[in-house]
Amino acid sequence: MIDALVQELQLQKDYLSGETIETIYFGGGTPSLLDTVDLERLFTTIQKLHTVADDAEVTLEANPDDLTREKLRTLRATPVNRLSIGIQSFFEEDLRFMNRAHSAREALDCVHLAREMDFEQLTIDLIYGSPTTTDARWAENLDMACELDIPHLSSYCLTVEPGTALDHFVRKKRVPPVDEEQAARQFEMLIERTEAAEYVHYEISNFAKKDRYSRHNSAYWQGKSYLGIGPSAHSFNGKARQWNVAHNMQYIKAIQTQRVPSEEEILTPAMRYDEYILTALRTIWGSDLQYIEALGASFASHFLEQVEPYLRNGQVERDGNIFRLTKAGKLLADHISVQLFFDDEPDGA
Repeated sequence: MIDALVQELQLQKDYLSGETIETIYFGGGTPSLLDTVDLERLFTTIQKLHTVADDAEVTLEANPDDLTREKLRTLRATPVNRLSIGIQSFFEEDLRFMNRAHSAREALDCVHLAREMDFEQLTIDLIYGSPTTTDARWAENLDMACELDIPHLSSYCLTVEPGTALDHFVRKKRVPPVDEEQAARQFEMLIERTEAAEYVHYEISNFAKKDRYSRHNSAYWQGKSYLGIGPSAHSFNGKARQWNVAHNMQYIKAIQTQRVPSEEEILTPAMRYDEYILTALRTIWGSDLQYIEALGASFASHFLEQVEPYLRNGQVERDGNIFRLTKAGKLLADHISVQLFFDDEPDGA
C-alpha cells in the first residue's frame, strides 16, 4: 500500500498546478498504525514533488488506544504537528455501543500524554444523539472537553449508515433509532456550552479556540483545490472532482500499471453553485453574493429570491454581501441549503 501511495503521488504530481502545499492530512482508516519509516517516506515524496510551506499544518488521525507514549515519541520525530483523535465519548457505555476499541480511561489518558509529548495542536471528535448518551452524560462529555481545554472540537450526530451493523440492529429493533428531538436538544447544548467556554462555532460541526481553526478542513469549506491519495480518496481542482476506487487491491493493481483508478465529474456552473451553498453557508465566513454573481446572474437572482423567507424568519442573517446562518438556522442547515439549490442549469451558463 505504501508503495502504491508513493507511486500515485508521482502520477498525480501536476494535479495542483504547482500550488504551495499549506496542509497535509493523514486520515481515512487508521493512519496512526503506520510506522515512522512509512510516514517519513510519504513526507519525503511529497516534499520532493511539491513546495510545502514552512508552517504547513500536518494532521494525523488517531485512535486513543494507538497513542502510546512510544508512538507519540516517534511521531514527534516526523513533520506531524497536529493530532485528530477519535475519542467519541469519555464514557464506557457510549464507547461499547459505538463498538470502539478504546476505553474511557484511554480516551482521557491519550490527551494528557499528547500534551506531555508537546502536541499542543489537538482536535477530538465527540458524538451526540446515541441512545446511551443521555442529556446529563452529554453535558459531562462537553464539560470534560472544555476542562481539558482542547483547542479544537469536532462534534457529530450519530448517523445510521445503510448496510452497517447498527442499521441491522435498528431494523431488528434491538437498538432504538436516533431520536431527532434528543439530537436537536444536544446540538443546542453543544452550542451553548462551547460558547460559554469561548469556542468559536466556525462550522456546523466544528468549534475552535480563537485562531485555532483546522486549516485543512477550512480549505474544503472555502472551495480551495486539494489532492487526495489512496483508495476512496477524493480530489478537487476548482473545475472537476475525481475519486479513486475504494477497493484496496483494485487500487494497488491499477497503480502498479501506472494508472490512477479514478472517475471524474466535470462541475457545471449549477453544480458549483450548489456545492458553494452547501459548504460556505455552514461556516462563519458565510456565502458571498459576489462569488455567486460571478457564477452567473441567474444564480444570484435565484439565491436572493430563495433566501428571503429565511432572512424574514431569522434563520439567516445578512451583512452586506455575506449571508450566514443564525443560531436558529444552524439547526436546519442542511434543509436550508437544499432549499437554496439550483435544480436546473440556467440558459447560457
